Amino acid sequence: MSTTVHAAEVVREYVPLDEGRIHGVTFDGKLVWFARDDEIVAFDPEKEQVVRRHPVPAADAGTAFDGEHIYQLARHEILVIQPADGRIVRRLPAPGKGQDSGMAWADGHLWIGQCYGAKIHKVDAKTGEIVKTLTSDRFVTGVSCVDGALWHGASVDGKPSELRRLASDGSVEEVLSVPVESIAGVERTRDGDFWCAGERGRLRLVRRKKSA
Repeated sequence: MSTTVHAAEVVREYVPLDEGRIHGVTFDGKLVWFARDDEIVAFDPEKEQVVRRHPVPAADAGTAFDGEHIYQLARHEILVIQPADGRIVRRLPAPGKGQDSGMAWADGHLWIGQCYGAKIHKVDAKTGEIVKTLTSDRFVTGVSCVDGALWHGASVDGKPSELRRLASDGSVEEVLSVPVESIAGVERTRDGDFWCAGERGRLRLVRRKKSA
């Protein structure tokens, strides 16, 4: 199967708080939620301001949203969080035992990346059971799954970062080459844009570059 490669561009770039590292990223249709070590943060891109901050110890990896709750990787656990007040309503085991990276929710399942293991696990969002595992040929950073399309971020030293769309068997169907230093958390919107965490506290809106 041939892989289609497209150039991508950064449409907007924000530093919502400071240069502290951003980990997981998700989008609830209005607010961009992201994790940074010991908290999750809600950022309103239209107003360009932070509107919520909830303490979440060890929130150092992927973040996802199922339409009602935020899911947050925190070392060996997946925390299910009420976005209004930050209350933890449920806990699940994380598949990578502290080595997980990105996370996305789709159709009752979580897609969870393992960065250095170069894997993406499909996990039952109620039980934490692994039901499928895909293997990548790149380190997996952020993960997103929207309308059945599974994407993951990849950052390679000395090369442009990538957003990669995978087939059901894990093979790469499409690559967006993004001219940035790094991509961490990833969330694709329904109009085809991506929210991506980057270096030094950056949050970027990325999209496929239009043909001239």
